[in-house]
Amino acid sequence: MTTAAAEHRSFEADVSRLLHMMVHSVYSDRDVFLRELISNAADACEKLRYEAIGKPDLLGDESKLAITISADPDAGKLTIADNGIGMSHDEMIEALGTIARSGTRSFMERVATADGKDGAQLIGQFGVGFYSAFMVAEKVEVVSRRAGNTEAWTWSSDGKGEFTVAPAALGEAPTRGTRVTLHLMEDAKTYAERWTLERIVKEQSGHVPVPISLITEPGADAVALSDGAALWTKPKSEITKNEYADFYRGVAGQYDEPAATIHFRAEGLHEYTALTFVPGARPFDLFDADRKGRIKLYVKRIFITGEAELLPRYLRFVRGIVDTADLPLNVSREMIQDSLLLGAIKKGVTNRVIAELAKLAEQDPDTFRVIWENFGVVIKEGLYEDSARREQLLGLARFRTTASGETWRSLKDYVGALKGNQTAIYYIAGDDASRIATSPQLEGFRARGIEVLLLSDPIDSFWASAVPDFEGKPFKSVTQGSADLGLIPLLEGAAPPSAETSEKITALLASIKEILADEVADVRSSDRLTESAVCLVASDIGPDRQFERLLSAAGRVESAAKPILEVNQRHAMVSALASTEDHALRSDVAHLLLDTAHILDGERPAEANAFAERLSRLVTRSLGNG
Repeated sequence: MTTAAAEHRSFEADVSRLLHMMVHSVYSDRDVFLRELISNAADACEKLRYEAIGKPDLLGDESKLAITISADPDAGKLTIADNGIGMSHDEMIEALGTIARSGTRSFMERVATADGKDGAQLIGQFGVGFYSAFMVAEKVEVVSRRAGNTEAWTWSSDGKGEFTVAPAALGEAPTRGTRVTLHLMEDAKTYAERWTLERIVKEQSGHVPVPISLITEPGADAVALSDGAALWTKPKSEITKNEYADFYRGVAGQYDEPAATIHFRAEGLHEYTALTFVPGARPFDLFDADRKGRIKLYVKRIFITGEAELLPRYLRFVRGIVDTADLPLNVSREMIQDSLLLGAIKKGVTNRVIAELAKLAEQDPDTFRVIWENFGVVIKEGLYEDSARREQLLGLARFRTTASGETWRSLKDYVGALKGNQTAIYYIAGDDASRIATSPQLEGFRARGIEVLLLSDPIDSFWASAVPDFEGKPFKSVTQGSADLGLIPLLEGAAPPSAETSEKITALLASIKEILADEVADVRSSDRLTESAVCLVASDIGPDRQFERLLSAAGRVESAAKPILEVNQRHAMVSALASTEDHALRSDVAHLLLDTAHILDGERPAEANAFAERLSRLVTRSLGNG
């Protein structure tokens, strides 16, 4: 509902804070504001193209869409105008007075701590778009008329907490579309100069799919800066690396360099062109709960939607476009979801992206390492979700291991370094990489030089339990079941594991099992411990220790299964305990050993007070004997 009176409104709290930081922060590159405003204008034109498919009258006599930049150096003003879809009264308030996109708070936290060197990257990464205008403008005015409407509206603000929306004089408003006028700050008036504007547009926005022209001063003729030709329609041999990077920044809404560019045309039963990019930095929405992709779908160069599922969710970090002529221009959003053609395109683009990543891993491992460090945690979701491509994804996967230090290792590397008689790929999963690297369960494996994968991402427990093997070698958790290490010889000089169980040790294990009967499923001698006294493992049947914790936290299991307590019978404390006849002492130590095993697993003792009391009794007894 609209009104003829001017409305004075306050920005929502997050917008006010954001504008304050933009105006009062120093950025090394403020040029980004122009790219953001041009991108918004191009989006408005593309939205009109789409709506005009069903309503051709929206175009009226002005069928050629365009973006016009007008400068007034003497007045210190800069205007960016488009004849796209425009905004109604309510749309203007929603678009310019609120931020609905996720990631805003994270963006502001990073801006608050930035030192000025990465401001442009932050703006591009978090897509604050329109609000970047306040980095260079002391006042912003927006006049807009939605296509098909007779009313026009003016929005204005100085970026200090409030904005005004009022009816626009129809004779001064565009017949359709939006006009953004910036009243430039004193130190930003170079943005009204011809050479500055030409440089920025050609560097950052030369390949938006809408023609851009420049009017250098009031009354001057317009000069074409770009023809609106779609970059993806050009032969790859005619496109430079900088042009690809420029297009990537526009389509991805980021300001980094793409780590990989994948541009191809598919011909045959289905014809389409794909131009996709792997970002050089993590997008802010990488871990959004809905896990939506960001590939734009075009039909005959007309933008249809940015929400078609053209890649599986584990490749949601990939940005770009797909353009096909095989779909009707009036395709509905419902038809898109059920389209067999889109299913075929998704399969083709997915296979090509994975194949290109595999090629990159082979030919340029340094670049692939950066990609894996940024997106490996997401790609591994495919190991759990995409059984059809599991082999290819296993080939891409990289891991830190007990033998690799800070170097990433492939499964092919791992299998190539298997020890004699080693029949499995061993791994340990947990939520803290540094802690699991020092887990007692690894001791027997280290003593034999057996490499173990260190899995610290939450998805690792899911895929490792679902993937049967790699090249015939099954995955096996070192925290589950028996270690079965007897056939693999120790490294020279390594301390041997537990020796043959003596009668005293057998009696001790039975005693501990009786004492801890309510808390453990079994107590047994360990062949995986060489230094620590105890550790906890899961039984052969069911999930391993970490997976069980995740399932329990998610409410997927009512109660965790009792663990198995493994004891290092060669440990001095265990040997001493086996020689005592003091049942009270044995009970205290047995419980403390169990609590110690829990702590080493990153857990708390079951009863903190009981743990403290037992420890106090033992220390007092020890000091008294001393």
